[in-house]
Amino acid sequence: MTSTTVTRDGAGVATPAPLRPRRRGIGWAQRLEITVLTGPALLMFVGFVIFPVLLAGYYGFYRWKGFGVPTDFVGFDNYVTIVQDALFHEALWHNGQIVVLSLVLQGPIALVLALLLNQRMRGQSIIRVLIFVPYVIAEVIVATAWSLMLQTNGAVNDVLRSVGLDRLAHDWLADPGLAIWTLMLILTWKYVGFAVILFLAGMQNIPDELREAAAVDGASYWQTQRRITLPLLGPTIRIWAFLSIIGALQLFDLVYIIWGQYVASTAGTSTMATYMVSEGRNAGNYGYGNAVAVVLFFISMIIALVYQRFVLRRDALPEGRS
Repeated sequence: MTSTTVTRDGAGVATPAPLRPRRRGIGWAQRLEITVLTGPALLMFVGFVIFPVLLAGYYGFYRWKGFGVPTDFVGFDNYVTIVQDALFHEALWHNGQIVVLSLVLQGPIALVLALLLNQRMRGQSIIRVLIFVPYVIAEVIVATAWSLMLQTNGAVNDVLRSVGLDRLAHDWLADPGLAIWTLMLILTWKYVGFAVILFLAGMQNIPDELREAAAVDGASYWQTQRRITLPLLGPTIRIWAFLSIIGALQLFDLVYIIWGQYVASTAGTSTMATYMVSEGRNAGNYGYGNAVAVVLFFISMIIALVYQRFVLRRDALPEGRS
């Protein structure tokens, strides 16, 4: 039964207050539908994400050879070793360099390319495809091709020598002063296409009326981009930066294939993931490798939560709130 609330105005006349519709709960049919639709995804997430993390945390407290039930309990000794190991410090530092350089190099390049490709030109679709193709090529193929070209007697040095630039020929993979920049060149070549596609998609959501109004007011092309395009593209740029940071922290395949487990450390390109494999699986100490995996997981999670709290949160809040 619905009740009506009576209020009185300034003259003392009683007027019925507007009724508020009651919220209806979710029925059993809707709950069953939600369970059926989300159940498989939740099972996959728990089975392939949550459970492996918990299992890695369990094995991280043991000195384990990778087979049988772990019995050699060492407590937090694996984690203490990680914190004190200079090789892990170097790998962590390299990951930090890759994070910063990826944002500094790939972001501006992708933004300039996206602005150019957002204009009408001949062959626009073909250029977009060519820029995006490296991103869809498997990491194994990319790493193998670049490692062959960048060897001392590889194609890159041969081209430099053939044009009389012998002084520019270097050992691009083993020289500690060049290896990190070689890695950044490969990463930029492969992943800048992904950023370009994201930025182009974000630019398509910017109303043309804003650009037309700016043109009527006499704004130049670059003023329009700085005052309209870049601010409205902010959410897309922040999402790309988040994906780039997480990807740089978990970088493994390209480094491991090109440099290997030993050369990566001496060349200055080792990462936390390559350290995990070399000091864990390859050393026969799977318990220690699991401990490194847990540390890598928590580092990535903390950075993701901090980024969500201070950067992405502004895009999720309603207008007028900060």
